[in-house]
Amino acid sequence: MRKDAAAGGGGGGIAAGPAPALLCFDLKPFLAALTVLTLITAAWQLRSYSSVLPSPFPVCADPAALSPPRALAVRTVASSGNASVSSDPGGPPASLPEVGNKKPAAAAAADPNRREFRAVGSAAALFVQMGAYRGGPYTFAVIGLASKPTHVYGKPWFRCEWVPNANGSAAAAAARPMRAANTYHMLPDWGYGRVYTVVVVNCTFARVPNADNAGGKLVLNAYYGASPARYERIVAMEEAPGAYDAAEFRPPHRYDYLYCGSSLYGNLSAARVREWMAYHARFFGPRSHFVFHDAGGVSPAVRAALEPWVRAGRATLQDVRAQAEYDGWYYNQFLVVNDCLHRYRHAARWTFFFDVDEYIFLPDGRSLEAVLAELEPYTQFTIEQNPMSSKLCARNPDEPETDYSNEWGFEKLVFRNSITRVRRDRKYAIQAKNAYATGVHMSENVIGNTTHKTEHLIRYYHYHNTINVIGEVCREFVPIPPNGGLIWSEKTPWYYDDSMKRIADTVREFERKTIGDVRV
Repeated sequence: MRKDAAAGGGGGGIAAGPAPALLCFDLKPFLAALTVLTLITAAWQLRSYSSVLPSPFPVCADPAALSPPRALAVRTVASSGNASVSSDPGGPPASLPEVGNKKPAAAAAADPNRREFRAVGSAAALFVQMGAYRGGPYTFAVIGLASKPTHVYGKPWFRCEWVPNANGSAAAAAARPMRAANTYHMLPDWGYGRVYTVVVVNCTFARVPNADNAGGKLVLNAYYGASPARYERIVAMEEAPGAYDAAEFRPPHRYDYLYCGSSLYGNLSAARVREWMAYHARFFGPRSHFVFHDAGGVSPAVRAALEPWVRAGRATLQDVRAQAEYDGWYYNQFLVVNDCLHRYRHAARWTFFFDVDEYIFLPDGRSLEAVLAELEPYTQFTIEQNPMSSKLCARNPDEPETDYSNEWGFEKLVFRNSITRVRRDRKYAIQAKNAYATGVHMSENVIGNTTHKTEHLIRYYHYHNTINVIGEVCREFVPIPPNGGLIWSEKTPWYYDDSMKRIADTVREFERKTIGDVRV
C-alpha cells in the first residue's frame, strides 16, 4: 500500500491531510467586513476637512463650487517712478480689453496697464548762446554750448534764416525771409566737454543778407533730434539799418596782432599779470590788442594791473563769470577762445592763443614781422615751449645778502628743463579769416596748411604754476652752474638760461614810458 510523502523537513510525525473546506469558506466574509469597516472609519475621520476636500458621499453639487473663480481686482496708480499695486477684493473686478474691439480715447487713457512717464525739469539746455557774428558778406557764425549727451547720442541739427526788417518801404515789404544755403555745426572741444560741449554753427547764404542795408535778424532754428517737428527758434543776432559794411572783411586790418586769452580763474598774482602784459605789449608792438576773459580770476589787484592798458586802448577785459552756470571743460575755455576767434576774425592778420604764464620769444633775435613773413604761407603754426622751473632761482655766492624781491618773476626764474624728446603742449597762432573754429592748443577747422617746424623761429617760455603764487616765487636758491653745466633738483636736470633775464630792464623801461609808474 503506497503512502503520501510527509510535508516538512522534520522528523517523523503525522502526515498532513487536506485542509477542512469550512476554514477557507469562513475567511472571505471576515475580510470583506473588515474592508468596509476601514472605509467607514476613514470617511468619518475626514469629515472635519470638508471645507477643503469634498465629502466622499456628496448628496448634491454646491452651486458656488461650479461657478468660475472670482477675478482679482487690481488698482494701479501711475507715476513717474514705480506704480503701486494693491488687491481690492471688495471692488469690482478689472475687465480685460476685448481683442479686436477699439476702445474710446478716454478708456485707453484710463487703462491701468498703460504706464506714464513724467519729465520734471531739465538736466541741460538744448543750446546756450554766447555770441553770433558776421564772418563775411555771405556767412555768419553762432557760438554757444549744448547738451553733450544730446550731441553724442542724438542727432540735433540747426537751420539758419535771415529775416529782413519790415520798415514800411515797398522793397522791405516785398522781401521775404531767406533760408541759408548751407548750415552745419562743429564740436571743437576734442571731446573734452562735460555736461556741455561747445558748438559753433556756420551759416552760409547764397545771396548777401542785408545787401540793401535795411537791417534784419539772423534766426537760428535748433532742433532736438532728427525730426523737424520739435525745435527752438532763436534770434541769434540783429543787424541795424546801415550797419553792414563789406569793407570790414577786407584788408587793411585794424591790428597786426591780436591776443585771445583763455578763461582767467583762480587766485591770480597781480604782479605776474602786470609783468606778462608789459612784456607782450612791447613784444607785439603798438598795432596789437589783447582780449582777456574774467572767469572769476580777476581780483581787484589784477584789475588794477590791467586797467592802465585798457584805458590806453591796448586791452579789453570781458566778464564771462556767468559761464560757471554751465559745466564745461576748464571754465569753458573752448567756448571762450571760439567766441574770441569769431568776434575778432577780421580784426588782425594773426591771432595768438596762449596763457598768462607763457612768454613768446624769438630765439635768434629776428623781428616778429620777419618771422611771420616767413610763416605767411601757412594758415596756422604751432609754437614749442621751453619749460622753466617754477621755484629755482640763482644766487651769487659772493653776494648772499642780495635782495631779489624787486626783480620780476621771469627775471629770477632762469632754470630751464633740459630733458629733450618729450612731448609737451604747444600753443599757436592762426590767420583767423581762414578758420571756422579753434581749440586751446591748435585748430582742426581751418582752410590751408599748418606747420609745426617752428622751433628755430619762435618759442615760448612756460613758467608753470607761477601765475597763482602770491608773493615771492623763489623758493629755492642755487648757485649759477659753470658754463654749460646743469643743476639737479627733484631728479630733473635744469640748464641755466638767462635769455629772458637780459631783457627785463628794457621791458620795465617800456612800461614806464607807455603807462607811467605802476605799483602792484
